[in-house]
Amino acid sequence: MPPASPNAPVPQPPTPGRETPLGRRTLLGVAAATAPVLAGLAAPPASAAGGPAAAHEKRRPAHPKPRALPGGGDLGPNVIVFDPSTPGIQARLDEVFRRQESAQFGTGRWALLFKPGTYHGLNAQLGFYTSIAGLGLSPDDTTINGDVTVDAGWFNGNATQNFWRSAENLALVPANGTNRWAVAQAAPFRRMHVRGGLDLAPSGYGWASGGYIADSRVDGQVGPYSQQQWYTRDSAIGSWLNGVWNMVFSGVEGAPAQSFPNPPYTTLDTTPVSREKPFLYVQGSEFRVFLPQKRTNARGVTWGSGTPRGTSLPLSQFYVARPGVSAATLNQALAQGLHLLLTPGIYHVDQPIQVNRADTVVLGLGYATIVPDGGVTALKVADVDGVRLAGFLIDAGPVNSATLLEVGPPGASRDHSANPTTVQDVFIRIGGAGAGKATTSMVVNSRHTIVDHTWVWRADHGTGVGWETNRADYGVVVNGDDVLATGLFVEHFNKYDVQWYGQRGRTIFFQNEKAYDAPNQAAIQNGPVKGYAAYKVGDAVTQHEGWGLGSYCYYNVDPTIVQHHGFSAPNRPGVKFHDLLVVSLGGNGQYEHVINETGAPTSGTSTVPSTVVSYP
Repeated sequence: MPPASPNAPVPQPPTPGRETPLGRRTLLGVAAATAPVLAGLAAPPASAAGGPAAAHEKRRPAHPKPRALPGGGDLGPNVIVFDPSTPGIQARLDEVFRRQESAQFGTGRWALLFKPGTYHGLNAQLGFYTSIAGLGLSPDDTTINGDVTVDAGWFNGNATQNFWRSAENLALVPANGTNRWAVAQAAPFRRMHVRGGLDLAPSGYGWASGGYIADSRVDGQVGPYSQQQWYTRDSAIGSWLNGVWNMVFSGVEGAPAQSFPNPPYTTLDTTPVSREKPFLYVQGSEFRVFLPQKRTNARGVTWGSGTPRGTSLPLSQFYVARPGVSAATLNQALAQGLHLLLTPGIYHVDQPIQVNRADTVVLGLGYATIVPDGGVTALKVADVDGVRLAGFLIDAGPVNSATLLEVGPPGASRDHSANPTTVQDVFIRIGGAGAGKATTSMVVNSRHTIVDHTWVWRADHGTGVGWETNRADYGVVVNGDDVLATGLFVEHFNKYDVQWYGQRGRTIFFQNEKAYDAPNQAAIQNGPVKGYAAYKVGDAVTQHEGWGLGSYCYYNVDPTIVQHHGFSAPNRPGVKFHDLLVVSLGGNGQYEHVINETGAPTSGTSTVPSTVVSYP
């Protein structure tokens, strides 16, 4: 994330114009027993919740016959389901916000779910690890006459640390005509219909550093103001006000025309391949998960003509996990053919969650967080079709993991073009909430994988932070061919942030910062090269393409550090880049070039990007 006070100019409107987890405690007098229980479905066994049966399991014979686990279950005390007749909705929203507003590295996790209908006079303010969503098939099924607000009062009007929150599948009629969504990384705005305008900066137009919109319609104007970068995909907007450094659009009706670098708009008419994130909805009294179908050359929203295209699954086909469940139980459920629904909370795993079956869904609610213990990989996916990973956070543990997320085993080579694996709103963190280490955060080996919005972050603040304390050499490594990344945010790694070795890879929008805390030039020396590129394409790659990629440096320990370039790639006709930029934030370090030996150096303290429109 950018530093608290970068020196970039803040565009103004053209005219006046310590946190305690709640667990099973009550929330405003509502007992945990009133948490939603799905009708007709059994709750998970006590062992799944870490209760007495869990301890008993350890005394069983070494090879018992696995018992069948039930699908479905209680969504837990930190999922609150509202309908229009629920009393005291605003008070409940305010209480969750009070607990989460400044709990950047706290343990609270919340999902606020609204059944179809119309809600009047609400202002749902969202703090950390809070998701709000409608439970209809279309966002227009659930209308809030009011706002879903993210602002930055907790941080003196600076929104550059407004991470880990989301809004999905709602229609909003903003109280004053414009909704405020002042966020930074890991804060998706999906399947939303804003019947008015949308401001992406905090009140007073302080600093902001986001962000991501997909499958949404904004009837009025989108005002980024101070937002330094933004990616909007497969949506429709009334108009777009301004841009600071890097604004990227693909498949967006109403997007501004291509004009990078002035204004800094990168515009693609369509998104080559997309498949929207799975989402929870209600059908009668039954909870189901909708699985949108894949689109090619996508443009506009999926829900504009009524029921979206795709399939759905009853919750009886999911193992509804609760914090405290063992990795062994999760893997048993997967082996039985169940999908996983991770309810809000923190999950420690002592072995990888292993997804071996095609078309498996692993869906998190309320920023469910997986922490690998003992240096294991948190989650591994086999070389199979159509796996959907969505809506959870992986937090590195104190023992170094070789990898945190592995999509496909090494050497994976099967063709998944008809039914790719998708990784959506899956976020990775090393440090910040405590010391964590990982050599590589995410490895993508499976062909045709779509990585749709991720923030892979070696923490630059919080606890457990230091050049060696939260050591993490590599962010994202792509070995598979034909991989597409739409909305790739990767920051602060000790060496390369992204390494891409697969053929025919594509990235639409990339945001990066080099590690702030490099102690000196020698610490980042890469053989004869000054520093490690933010985004490196392997020397053997013959085809690769990227649009709208930015790298920033803020070497605040040693501001004299020089980074040779932000991007490194073989110089051949099939490797193409469009609209690249590098920025020195306030003169804390400098870049000599943008890509390879091309592009002017940054200089001084002006925080003005150096750009390359086309390479080679």
